[in-house]
Amino acid sequence: MHAISENVEPRIAILGAGLLGRLMAYHLKDHAKVFLYDKDQGDAKQSAAYLAAAMLAPLAESAESSIGVMRLGEYCLERWKEILADLPESVFFQQNGSLLLAFEQDRSSLQNMQNNLKARNFQKVDSQGIANLEPEINQRFQVGLFLPDEGQLDNRHLLKVLAKVLQNSKSVNWQTGVDAQIDGSNVSINGLKNSFDWILDCRGLGSKPDQADLRGVRGEVIRLRAPDVNLHRPVRLMHPRYPIYIAPKPNHEFVVGATQLESEDQRKATVRSTLELLSACFSVHSGFAEAEILSNESGLRPAYLDNEPQMRVSGNVISLNGLYRHGYLLSPLLVDMCVAHILDEMINPYFCEQMPHILKIDSGNMEVLA
Repeated sequence: MHAISENVEPRIAILGAGLLGRLMAYHLKDHAKVFLYDKDQGDAKQSAAYLAAAMLAPLAESAESSIGVMRLGEYCLERWKEILADLPESVFFQQNGSLLLAFEQDRSSLQNMQNNLKARNFQKVDSQGIANLEPEINQRFQVGLFLPDEGQLDNRHLLKVLAKVLQNSKSVNWQTGVDAQIDGSNVSINGLKNSFDWILDCRGLGSKPDQADLRGVRGEVIRLRAPDVNLHRPVRLMHPRYPIYIAPKPNHEFVVGATQLESEDQRKATVRSTLELLSACFSVHSGFAEAEILSNESGLRPAYLDNEPQMRVSGNVISLNGLYRHGYLLSPLLVDMCVAHILDEMINPYFCEQMPHILKIDSGNMEVLA
């Protein structure tokens, strides 16, 4: 009923200009007139995508998620290569794998993580193997896991490149500083209703008033510039409270964070977490002692109860949400599903086979399509 006609340019509203909102606008700009409503000022600084480390690590994530997340994450890792290759400007992308480390006292945590991995495409490495992968790393590490297929990208540069493309597109009307709300089958802006063929809700936690089952999961992230440190891939360090990651970006910048904190606390970063993150950096590489702290921030990621994303369709309104800590890993999946639905194409059944609850069609009670 709402499929795009070849002879009519449909009007599509996208609420939220974080990663999902920008990717959706990018993929639909050649098929429709896109209205992108951005509560931010175009810089995405209020979005979870801005704070993220943008690691593409399906196997590492499988230790605490379903095999479906891993398999669809592998699909998305390949899709990212296609998306980035299509952009007019090169964005940093790396697929050098990731290295999981533990000091002797935390070796059991590393063993537990290994036991929970949903596939066997990893290598156990000893001190020499660790040194071969990361020659500058602390020589006290005696054991680790190398996951050779993992990747990462530069999230902030990607957001900027997508912004440039959308701002230069004649088919995209990007309105910043706008608090757009869904009002039935319309979009309400300053009390005025606007009608569209499709409305895409990409607001993340901004959708919580409309979705009671959304919750926030806290993350604390420090960005450093460390000219004396050279790491060739993301490193995860086992920690008594939570795994800590160190992701190297271009120009000797590093994103350091905690995988997750089960809290909706919206305060700034805490002393405890800051000390733990910085201590972890120094324990991995002494060169971090003289690193410059560029920022120390906290934020909330949107998640459903099962920590898996969902595409919810209700008439002409489509909600894309619940990416949890898999925002960059799984966003191409939701984009591909949504584009297929809007273009009246068949959604790949493999997606629903791997995540039975990923697609919900509203027939009065949001029934699951399995």
